[in-house]
Amino acid sequence: MENVHLAAENEDDLYSGYNDYNPTFDNEELDNDIGFQQAVRTSHGRRPPMTAKFPGTAIGARPVGTSYGARAQMSSSMGRPMTGAVQDGAARPMTAVRAAGYSSALTRGSTFDPLGQSKGPAPALEAKIEDSPEEKIKILEKKVNDLIEESCMAYSRGDLQLSLEKAKEAGRKERVLVRQREQTGTADHINLDLTYSVLFNLANQYANNDMFQEALNTYSVIVKNKMFSNAGRLKVNMANIYFKQKNYPKAIKFYRMALDQISNAHKEMRIKIMQNIGVVFVKMGQYSDAITSFEHIMSECPNIKSGFNLILCYYAIGDRDRMKKSFQKLISAPLGIDDEDKYIPASDDSHTNMVIEAIKNDQLHQMERDRKSLAEKYIMTSAKLIAPAIENSFAAGFDWCVEMVKSSQYVELANDLEINKAITYLRQRDFNQAVETLKTFEKKDSRVKSAAATNLSFLYFLEKDFDLADRYADMAMTADRYNPAALINKGNTVFVRQDYEKAGEFFKEALRNDSSCTEGLYNLGLTYKKLGRLDEALDCFLKLHAILRNCAQVMFQLACLYEMLEDPHQAIDWLMQLISVTPTDPQVLAKLGELYDTEGDKSQAFQYYYESFRYSPSNIAVIEWLGAYYIDTQFCEKAIQYFERATLIQPTQVKWQLMVASCYRRSGNYQKALDTYKDIHRNFPENVECLRFLVRLCTDMGLKEVQEYATKLKKVEKMKEIREQRVKSGRESSARGRREGSAGSGKYSSHSGQGTGTRSERLSAKLRALPGSNEPYEASTQRDIDASYVDTLGPQMERPKTAAKKYIEEDEFADEELGDLLPE
Repeated sequence: MENVHLAAENEDDLYSGYNDYNPTFDNEELDNDIGFQQAVRTSHGRRPPMTAKFPGTAIGARPVGTSYGARAQMSSSMGRPMTGAVQDGAARPMTAVRAAGYSSALTRGSTFDPLGQSKGPAPALEAKIEDSPEEKIKILEKKVNDLIEESCMAYSRGDLQLSLEKAKEAGRKERVLVRQREQTGTADHINLDLTYSVLFNLANQYANNDMFQEALNTYSVIVKNKMFSNAGRLKVNMANIYFKQKNYPKAIKFYRMALDQISNAHKEMRIKIMQNIGVVFVKMGQYSDAITSFEHIMSECPNIKSGFNLILCYYAIGDRDRMKKSFQKLISAPLGIDDEDKYIPASDDSHTNMVIEAIKNDQLHQMERDRKSLAEKYIMTSAKLIAPAIENSFAAGFDWCVEMVKSSQYVELANDLEINKAITYLRQRDFNQAVETLKTFEKKDSRVKSAAATNLSFLYFLEKDFDLADRYADMAMTADRYNPAALINKGNTVFVRQDYEKAGEFFKEALRNDSSCTEGLYNLGLTYKKLGRLDEALDCFLKLHAILRNCAQVMFQLACLYEMLEDPHQAIDWLMQLISVTPTDPQVLAKLGELYDTEGDKSQAFQYYYESFRYSPSNIAVIEWLGAYYIDTQFCEKAIQYFERATLIQPTQVKWQLMVASCYRRSGNYQKALDTYKDIHRNFPENVECLRFLVRLCTDMGLKEVQEYATKLKKVEKMKEIREQRVKSGRESSARGRREGSAGSGKYSSHSGQGTGTRSERLSAKLRALPGSNEPYEASTQRDIDASYVDTLGPQMERPKTAAKKYIEEDEFADEELGDLLPE
């Protein structure tokens, strides 16, 4: 017991504090522990080095809570309580009732949440302060870039004015940006690329809006600024502007300056500039200098366009041998495209076939096709140009070109050149040679054979040899059933035989093969018109008008259809559109006058008839209407000039001379009327009307010739009566014989009653039968349809009919006392 130490009542408990826990392990305070939170955010969760500036951590000598609520300071190297350390001068006991610092009851806080996830999202970031100068400069730079982009987009849409306005606004804001840089002392950080972009876009938009001087000034600002690298290339743009202004010497000067500033490493650009120089020399007529440029290009980097220009220059100076050599260089120039065989599936690999199908119609292949078609166009044009010049005859020249093409990569063009040879024969009016040339294709491949047979059908159709035209149309269809031109020619041959239903089927098939075939649509509309299916014909021509907006033939057909549909207002509207396209067409003006006359608008009708007469003073129908109009309005003197012109056009028609004499008589000039009647009597001594007026005028004027003319009148009347009786008796006997020969028929000839009508009725019938009175100005024949191959539209426009006769001669004798008139 000596060694047992009993604790006094006022002594501290030796085991006190063991139930308290260390605040270092207090998870409730981890949210506010800056050091712990920093350690959690590091890459490996390692706590950063402890420093005294992190309050509230273990290194800050955190107070340790005891069970009695007292707080004591703990100190160690790491801020943790040390085992066996002396606390308040007492040694730490070796045992404890429970683990130090831990409790089974959650009395001091919530669940364990070291990352603080239970407190929701982190607070929002602080907003940027936009009032700072650097931030304002960045915003302004972004606005300038946006304006440049908007300007370019406006130009791509075709809005040139808006693109220029945006470019100017970008320039203004860029200058404001530079001033702000200078004011903030950051002039060294000026964005030169942005300044270059603004000026370059502004110059481009000036040039696009044809403001050439402003564009040149802007380009000069860029070129003269040494801080812009490679700005010398823009002299090419300046040269282009001088070229547009036709200032060719300056254009060449700037092209050469740009060429000097471009190194040999940029070979393609140098070649393009050399090509521009050659074109300018061609414009100036300096072909030798242009040849030097193009020859240099063809030796360094041959291309189709330069080869074609070189041929043109040699053709201009007439050098045969150089033309041939240049043509050989042209057909040997590389196109830089792949062979078409790569687009043909060559294996059963479905993946490969899918790839080929995908690239068959992509933009790259389309570019290759365009480049090839352009090369073929240049070669064909060159061959047609030099063929008559390189040999003594154009046929020999074509043959040489064909041989050269056959030995090149453009073998398929040889047949096209042969067809062009035939077309050249046609232009020279040598139809036999053209036919012979085309007949040589009958045994060749189907495509060429179809083209040649189509042309032959077209030729024979123009010559009105419809049997041969039909034969070659069949041959063209056999070689290529999907050739729309062959189907149109076949339909035309059927049309002229008046088998309109069958012709319409061929035109429809041509449209099914090629929906853009305007010739087939036009001919189909005419076919429906012939069949009386006016609504369907109207649909065809309206569709054609949507394709060919300013086609005069289509608009005329639409006007005619609306007239046939009894809609004169629509017909007038279409004719008004037509004269805006062809204001000098006399037939269209006459048709407008006819429609206005039908509507009762005499003043408008007179205006258009008069305009038609101005452009075509030989149209009898127009002359007749104008003369009748002046007689109706009591201006007989003005009518005389029109009837005199009609007399010059139809000198064998007595009615025009009688109308002239009648106008003199109506205007009171009896002496002139008498002289005119005497002239008519000398030319037409058996004309009863002329003799009657001579008798009347001589009686009124008291002339001695009255008895002479009266005797002649009786003699002529007697001869006419005898002639009429003979004709009447002959008709009656022939009618009686027909009745006896065809017993039971009881039908008389349509001519048996002609001699029994009154004299005035017979005169009216005679006047109506005169040429040009009621007949169409140009009758509808097979010319309404034209054969079609390449350049033809198809059927020709049907000409409008002239106005009906407005004035009949018998009206001017209404006040006479000589009785009814006799026919001639």
